[in-house]
Amino acid sequence: MVAVERFVPPSIFGLTFLLFIGLFFFIRASTKDRTETALYVTPLADVTLLEKLQQYFADRAYRVTEVDSDSGQIALEGRVGASIFLAVFLGSLAGVGLLCLALVLVMSSSRLGYWPYGLLGLSPLASWFYWQGANRLEKVAFCVLSSDGAASVDSGMTTSETRLQVTAHRDELATLAAQIPLKRQEVE
Repeated sequence: MVAVERFVPPSIFGLTFLLFIGLFFFIRASTKDRTETALYVTPLADVTLLEKLQQYFADRAYRVTEVDSDSGQIALEGRVGASIFLAVFLGSLAGVGLLCLALVLVMSSSRLGYWPYGLLGLSPLASWFYWQGANRLEKVAFCVLSSDGAASVDSGMTTSETRLQVTAHRDELATLAAQIPLKRQEVE
């Protein structure tokens, strides 16, 4: 039994270290750019859709930076703030991860003393890193593609649908689709 107990601390340290590496990459990914391009279809007319988009982006503090008259693409930018909740959450998560690492270091090598608990002082760096990376200038670009008159087979009536292509952060796309009646289409 003594031989097995000799391998327990190194194996626990190895697993804890692997979990700590995962925590590091999780914190690093919190500021990753998640820009996507989506294609939407809406029953709104071109002018109505543009008015709703203008109002939506004005409410979200975006401003127009470029209008390409040839392609009809409009580019906007706005400052995106960091989430206080996420900053506190990431700092707490880093604190728990560092505490676990310190506990394993103290338990596996008693000659280290209690200095590994000093690693807890690094946990605010996770919040600071997130705060610096999440406060950034975000860009949005959209283009109203066309209004097609499509005959409905069931009713025999002609309906109009407007297609909208938007390039933005995926959270912004979700909020936009919730505010304006848009149906997402798969890009072909």
